[in-house]
Amino acid sequence: MAKHVEYEKVGRDYLEHRQLKRGAAGWVLLAGLGVSYVISGDFAGWNFGLAQGGWGGLLVATILMGAMYTCMVFGLAELAAALPVAGAGYGFARRALGPLGGFATGVAILVEYAIAPAAIVVFIGDYVQALGLFGLTSSWPVYLVCYAIFVGVHLYGVGEALRLMFVITGVAVVALIAFVVGMVPEFDSAKLFDIGDGSFLPFGVTGALGALVYAIWFFLAVEGVPLAAEEARDPKKDMPRGIIGAMLVLLVFAAVILVFAPGGAGSAALMSSGNPLPEAVRAAHGGDNALAQVVNYVGLAGLVASFFSIIFAYSRQLFALSRAGYLPRWLSKTGKRKTPYLALIVPGTIGFVLAAILKSGATLINVAVFGAALSYVLMMVSHIVLRVREPGLARPYRTPGGVVTTGVALVLAVAAVVATFFVDELAAGITAGIVVVALAYFWFYSRHHLVAAAPEEEFAAIAQAEQELKD
Repeated sequence: MAKHVEYEKVGRDYLEHRQLKRGAAGWVLLAGLGVSYVISGDFAGWNFGLAQGGWGGLLVATILMGAMYTCMVFGLAELAAALPVAGAGYGFARRALGPLGGFATGVAILVEYAIAPAAIVVFIGDYVQALGLFGLTSSWPVYLVCYAIFVGVHLYGVGEALRLMFVITGVAVVALIAFVVGMVPEFDSAKLFDIGDGSFLPFGVTGALGALVYAIWFFLAVEGVPLAAEEARDPKKDMPRGIIGAMLVLLVFAAVILVFAPGGAGSAALMSSGNPLPEAVRAAHGGDNALAQVVNYVGLAGLVASFFSIIFAYSRQLFALSRAGYLPRWLSKTGKRKTPYLALIVPGTIGFVLAAILKSGATLINVAVFGAALSYVLMMVSHIVLRVREPGLARPYRTPGGVVTTGVALVLAVAAVVATFFVDELAAGITAGIVVVALAYFWFYSRHHLVAAAPEEEFAAIAQAEQELKD
């Protein structure tokens, strides 16, 4: 495919106006970023899986998706250490699958990261309305304020943004711990099975398959840690530590929330809630109390943490794709503080409009999840291809189990793609439509105007040259 693309020469100042701040994050901040990406999924979103598969179906789905993400994270840790570029998934697939495969992967990731904040901000609005704050009868002002404040912080600087993100995530972790401690005494295993006929799988295997989409919400976006590669202190060491550390924390959170939220309140009480943890406390304790208020107020921190951090993710993916010419180059310009200001503002504006119009966190989740699952398939294929085709590639970290591990993730990612069609054909169709339009743009325009000097393209060009020398 590389033979079917054309590169344009750019001036020396091109990359000077497209630089990120290096050395801004060590592995602890990166692990915090990984947890921050995902922690909102513990506060809202996962519970819609109860309506799809009952508690047993959601449990099976969560185990499968936990296995998929764990295997995938090991594969991404290897790729991120070997190819530390801001394009992350796009950069990995570009090296393995060529320009078309790289762009398709980048677009799928961009769909996930541009839409996920819109879903999260809808949940933030639900939490704010549940608290009765500001006398709001509509949530769109909440959406606007959230986007304005947190895009603004990212515009100010990446180091400041990551540190603030770390603090907000810490507050959210405290809220989760308080929630679990308060729910343990109310736990009753019978409450888990109060949906449908009371069986383990009240809606059968099909229900469990449908629940995969919502089980993903416990882990969605942890794969975004490698997007900070160009801003890490020592990406070869920090990337594997950061992303694996984050995944271990998220597995623990998923387990305790899945057991003690429905186990204390009843699955039926939570299956359609926009703010399930405060409602779980109220249902378990027979009404409003101090813990419910604390979880509701502090729970906002969890939603804000993910909203805040995924803004970082979409900006870096868009920055990398536009810097290389796959998308309009003007989107990759950085300001005096070395932040990609247009890559922050443009998707933020689109996300706000979508949230204000649709006002459905569940629908937006499904669009984001389909994009995510598609990118997982392509990234795991990339790992396997690079292991086979480039065994001599310098790999500071190697995936335990090699291609067997990423092969497991690949099979489960394909299942997740299929599940999205089962649950929400419209959402899957929207995502597929976006990808098709983007690929048409690539085929008819951007493949003739790529930038060879972009790091992801340089990595691939060097590899191709080395291979030609061997041949």
